[in-house]
Amino acid sequence: MSDTDRVTVDGLDLPALERFFGEHVPGFRGGLAAELLQGGRSNLTYLVTDGHTRWVVRRPPLGGLTPSAHDMQREYRVVAALADSDVPVARAVAFGDTGTGLGVPFSVVEHIDGQVIRTREQLHALPGGEITRCAHALVDVLAHLHAVDPGAVGLAGFGRPEGYLTRQVRRWYDQWQRVRTRELADMERLYTRLAAACPAESGASIVHGDYRIDNAILDLADPAIVRAVVDWEMATLGDPLADLGLHLVYADPAFSPVLSGSAASTSDRLPARADLAQRYARASGRDLGDLGFYLALGYFKIAVIAEGIHARFQQGLTRGTGFDTVGRAVAPLTAAGLRALTHREP
Repeated sequence: MSDTDRVTVDGLDLPALERFFGEHVPGFRGGLAAELLQGGRSNLTYLVTDGHTRWVVRRPPLGGLTPSAHDMQREYRVVAALADSDVPVARAVAFGDTGTGLGVPFSVVEHIDGQVIRTREQLHALPGGEITRCAHALVDVLAHLHAVDPGAVGLAGFGRPEGYLTRQVRRWYDQWQRVRTRELADMERLYTRLAAACPAESGASIVHGDYRIDNAILDLADPAIVRAVVDWEMATLGDPLADLGLHLVYADPAFSPVLSGSAASTSDRLPARADLAQRYARASGRDLGDLGFYLALGYFKIAVIAEGIHARFQQGLTRGTGFDTVGRAVAPLTAAGLRALTHREP
């Protein structure tokens, strides 16, 4: 890699990052090379190395339009807090604020060796039994997360669980107003009906906020072992069933265009979402009687996120490929949210 390449890694000022590493990262030997691993859908994620050790650096997307969905300090805090829990996470290494050279907040965590299954093709390369075991392991880890006592890991003030559902509905509608590129009557209807249908919270726990198969690093030899859960930028304290509802919504084929048309979570070889809901209920002991609402909330949230990605794509602010399909997902996801509320899926 030439000196010019090292300075111009898109979205990452390597000389500034090297200065930060020299001051804050134990074991850094000098000189960094970087590779963009994921760009534009969520926070920008880079693999960086000094030739001896590898780390992962995360920063907000370019031209981010939904600030609450790209909170780097929040992500770093929860990863650090969960280090000694039953929830597998990458070890937190260092956090840089806006005054540390990059001009934006960013986090540094250890690199975890493993596999990330993003596409149906990657998932279908596994034997059928392993696919089921992997899906069950992910649900079990979610139940472990929701069993963590926030106060015991230093996260007692991480969020306000009371009124969480009402705030979520309002917040994602506010985000819709911020990022929308078009009028969508079903979005207005879904917002109105969600606001009117909010149940009492089912409980309070740490919630991940974007829990799906490709936000987990799996063991290379056994995909039923979760090595680390990643992408914690939307984590908070709130109703754990919001996490479950969103996880189950990711199984809907309507989500597939958000990940270039082949999202692993939409594979029909995964267990049915009713089966996964039952496994979660057994593992957590939680009542799923209002699951239809939580599914509708999940559809609402990812429809807004998809519109935000689509808006950044239209402005030329995404990095990588596959963003041209994301806007197609918004209307079908919104319609599915309305159906989930109507049918009150058990």
